[in-house]
Amino acid sequence: MATTKRASKKSSGRKYSKGASKKVARAVRKQKHGTLRSGKSGHGGKVKSRKQAIAIGLSEAREAGEKVPPKKRSSSSKSSSRKKSSTRKRSSSSRKKSSSKK
Repeated sequence: MATTKRASKKSSGRKYSKGASKKVARAVRKQKHGTLRSGKSGHGGKVKSRKQAIAIGLSEAREAGEKVPPKKRSSSSKSSSRKKSSTRKRSSSSRKKSSSKK
């Protein structure tokens, strides 16, 4: 008799759960139909990017408690904090100039 190997289920090997992939598929489908909107409770604009649709699906899956890896820290948040600090410095230097003019 021939022995066949069965593929065993790996629950710990998956990065994303089946429910998470369903939420992403739903979001991408809605984006293709033109009905997916960004923002809280859909008050934002129409989503046109496929990547943005995937991100919305993943965030919905996180909210529902599905198995999804945590968000990656973006480098843009670091640069935006740098921009804020540089604008603060500019405003303080402009104050000094205006006080010296008087």
